[in-house]
Amino acid sequence: MSTRIASSVKSALLSRSQPQSKPLLYSTYRGLFDFTPITNTRREFKQKKLAGYSMEQLYDVVSDVEKYNTFVPFCKKSHVYAKKPGSLKADLIIGFPPLNESYTSNVTLVRPSLVKAECVDGRLFNYLLTAWQFSPGLKDIPQSCVIDFMVAFEFKSALHSQLSNLFFDQLVKQMEYAFIQEAGHRYGRPSIKSHVLVSNTS
Repeated sequence: MSTRIASSVKSALLSRSQPQSKPLLYSTYRGLFDFTPITNTRREFKQKKLAGYSMEQLYDVVSDVEKYNTFVPFCKKSHVYAKKPGSLKADLIIGFPPLNESYTSNVTLVRPSLVKAECVDGRLFNYLLTAWQFSPGLKDIPQSCVIDFMVAFEFKSALHSQLSNLFFDQLVKQMEYAFIQEAGHRYGRPSIKSHVLVSNTS
């Protein structure tokens, strides 16, 4: 992808003003998540990225929760149950020194545009939300889409909160990259190189 195309892509995507194309992580779905003020123990990461896979392809990867243990970093087990149209429940076990904990998530699915997971039971987190929104990419490249990705969490343990400050940025970026990499394994080379459009950590 040339520099000229990349710059035009970024300016075009950031200038969208139609209400239906507003990203999930900003104003449109704010009420859906009922955000509370971020404290010094809560971390949040948001990223907007242009990717070289279709909305449907990336939705299929992100919604395939049962296989998370095969490609998501530090996910040791993923078990899906209570699956029905538009939602499922999943028990996940994450493990990285010094943590090895399980938690349950309610997952909301809106094909091919939204995958949202909220922790509803677990000893590790007071709060955990992961959300992906997929929207159309470049008009002349159908095999592309825009990803709005966010993760926010607060550990129950003060020690875990302190440890998260050391690896949070690296961990969430590894996690987000793992889904793009899995799309490559399933669907081959991307149509264009991924480009980060907006990134914010707090």
